Amino acid sequence: MPPEFDLIAEARRNWERHAFGEGDAMEAATSIARAHQVVMAAADRALAPFGLTFSRFEALALLHFSRRGALPMGRVGARLQVHATSVTTLVDRLERDGLVRRVPAAGDRRSVLAQITDRGREVVPRAAEALAAVRFGLAGVDEGEVRAVATSLRAVRRAAGDLPPAT
Repeated sequence: MPPEFDLIAEARRNWERHAFGEGDAMEAATSIARAHQVVMAAADRALAPFGLTFSRFEALALLHFSRRGALPMGRVGARLQVHATSVTTLVDRLERDGLVRRVPAAGDRRSVLAQITDRGREVVPRAAEALAAVRFGLAGVDEGEVRAVATSLRAVRRAAGDLPPAT
């Protein structure tokens, strides 16, 4: 059920009434945070029939895209930009569902690889199709606006050091 008024616009009015400063930035940041919630909820709904969340799908797709279908757990965390504990939790669930298995790394007894299973390989394209069908939660946003959002957020990512230096 939609709210009776724009909650973010109301937050901005309160922010400005208290003269906290940077009202535009507060409104933008709050809008990004809320949009993230909206997008993730739509993605998770699309992936629910596959027993996946967006986070688990990202990990599974990463393994699907890798040359050997397997990556060290640490590399999974680095690529997904999440803490090692989160990777363990993701892989635990994917393994429990038969989509991934842990295997020892050849030549390094201390290292463990997350490896996609045949079942996992079957699920990824179907789950990706479900995400595409809901436009990753961006249904109702036209293509030009989608590109503009990505471009705008690239500047935020660059300022945070999230992108390699421009070449």
